[in-house]
Amino acid sequence: MSIEVEKADGVAVVTLANGKVNPITGAMHRDLLAALRDIDADPEIRVGILTGAGERAFSAGDDIKHDDPGSGSAATDLHNALGNGPAREADPTPPGYDWADAVMAYRRATPFIGAVRGWCLGRALGYLLALTDIRICSPDARFGLPEIAYGMGGMGGTFRLNRHLPSVVAHEMALTGEPIDAAEALRVHLVNRVVDAESLLPEARRIAATIARHPALAVRTELETLRRAESMSPDDAYAYGMAAYRLQRAAIGESDVQDAFLYKGR
Repeated sequence: MSIEVEKADGVAVVTLANGKVNPITGAMHRDLLAALRDIDADPEIRVGILTGAGERAFSAGDDIKHDDPGSGSAATDLHNALGNGPAREADPTPPGYDWADAVMAYRRATPFIGAVRGWCLGRALGYLLALTDIRICSPDARFGLPEIAYGMGGMGGTFRLNRHLPSVVAHEMALTGEPIDAAEALRVHLVNRVVDAESLLPEARRIAATIARHPALAVRTELETLRRAESMSPDDAYAYGMAAYRLQRAAIGESDVQDAFLYKGR
């Protein structure tokens, strides 16, 4: 039961690894948050890849059979959900605290590519939406939110599904609980492309290498402006983007920008 991290050539590959379908335990949520923070703090890492171990699944979602228990008190659970929770992964976990909430709320500074093979369900789909900016999958990939069948409605809104998909597609997925296949995921723009299973990680690494060769500050600036522009008016988005662009150029330095653009010595 682990979050595996491999770093090389400016790329960090984060793998959900927990058996045949990689269910995500409470400890894995905590370890994933630690991995994200470590990657953001590593000056050598420019881009990340999020994937699942094995051939059957990216992840089947939360491990509901062995999930961490609540405090036993609805009031305590609510109090902890509304509070700040642990500041660091090493801190004691309050009863009823959900590390998944902290992962979903985390603001990444590093762009991530999602590489999906097999099932991507529930919490795993939420993480794919929240933690990746570019997504590829193999033909056997399946994406879904089965929680509603177990009386666990609300996940579609929690995962902001209708920000990533056309409203009617998001509603159908959330309300029926039925998964969509790779071809449909491509059609509705949930993924960028579908590739053979054998080509999945090589293609993710190829995209990552293209991003990693760019100036690190430029990549982080672009990611931040893309996010903030989602909730801005066109005029505000333009003004914010131009201000960020000018500050970035000033920080890097004109000659350094030109050298980086030409990829001299690379």
